Amino acid sequence: MHEFGHFIVAKKCGIMVREFSIGMGPKLFYYRRNHTTYTIRILPLGGYVRLAGSVDDEADEIQPGTPVKLQINDNDLVTKIDLSNKNQMLKGIPFQVSDADLVNGLWIEGFENGNENEKKRFSVDHDALIIKKDGIGVQIAPADVQFQNAPVYKQIMVNAAGIINNVILAIVAFTILAFMQGGVSNNSNQIDIPNNQPSVAKDAGIKSGDRIIAIDGHKTNTFQDIGKQIEKKPDQKIKIKVLHDKKDKNVTLKTASQQVQKKKVGIIGIKATTNDSFGAKITSGFTKTWSTTVQLAGALWSMVSGHFSLNNLGGPVAIYASTSQATSYGITGVVALLAWLSINLAVVNLIPIPALDGGKIFLNVIQAIRGKPISEKTETVITLIGFGFLVILMILVTWNDIMRYFVH
Repeated sequence: MHEFGHFIVAKKCGIMVREFSIGMGPKLFYYRRNHTTYTIRILPLGGYVRLAGSVDDEADEIQPGTPVKLQINDNDLVTKIDLSNKNQMLKGIPFQVSDADLVNGLWIEGFENGNENEKKRFSVDHDALIIKKDGIGVQIAPADVQFQNAPVYKQIMVNAAGIINNVILAIVAFTILAFMQGGVSNNSNQIDIPNNQPSVAKDAGIKSGDRIIAIDGHKTNTFQDIGKQIEKKPDQKIKIKVLHDKKDKNVTLKTASQQVQKKKVGIIGIKATTNDSFGAKITSGFTKTWSTTVQLAGALWSMVSGHFSLNNLGGPVAIYASTSQATSYGITGVVALLAWLSINLAVVNLIPIPALDGGKIFLNVIQAIRGKPISEKTETVITLIGFGFLVILMILVTWNDIMRYFVH
């Protein structure tokens, strides 16, 4: 969904999308339609969109002396250039390239059928196809459809589109979740007691509709506050201040416990109250997405303000562990995780680190201020530094996740 955002906005802005890939590594399948090659690759780790003229796009350079096959149409325009030597073009003209311009001039010249006595030049069709050495056909990228030549506002739109798509997906998923659950949890200190389930709170005289206003002297204004205080005290006695019928009362009870990701947490058998109105359900996607965004932004800020810990980050291993836990709750758990991961991806991509969308948007803003783009060499170096940082961080996070979830 993230990459589809980049894809669809680039298409609408007249920027060529040369490849849309699901997965990484060697290709399993590819299909070409409307100037874009769609590929499925062997490693199911994300995907990518390759925009013509972007930093991570391969230039259509054909080295002098390269043997190719050319397919010519009735107007003497080259429509295919085969570099693969896989005989995909049975009627192709054998051609040894001496020079080519597939961006501005759109021509290719060299020697036909090995005849080095006569150099020929052919005009290349604007929508010509190059068959790469791996057998995948991709569209050539003339200057007018390249990302780097698009107005800066279009570049910003394309770079921001993945983040926007993640936000939209989160809103939709949280809305669906509200209807699946039959209502929206109220993040207040008013609690409900589940029916037909063990509850030490119920055994201690706490009733549905009561408000828990303090635990062990700590004020609890929200259900999230209540959860934090109870979870860190498994199988321990706690003192709870309850508001019942507008009167305060103190209750002492011993928490129960359960295992969550190999960690024992306290529980007392309560749940948040819910609002089951249609209006609450239909607006919950927006409110939940916003509250989750604020929560994630706060967590990121606490990390950069001096409380950094790898335990606050999670990579593929942590996602696997979270997915395993989510599936144990059925389809609602999977939808909830989908929403969480989507908004997480949106927030993280806003960070102005080169190689992330936030970093690309930051470079676009600098370009708008300067009135001219940063040189391709400088942008490539900046992007590689950012990518290197992310790779190192991912290695550290993955190792930390393995130790957290599978060793300790």
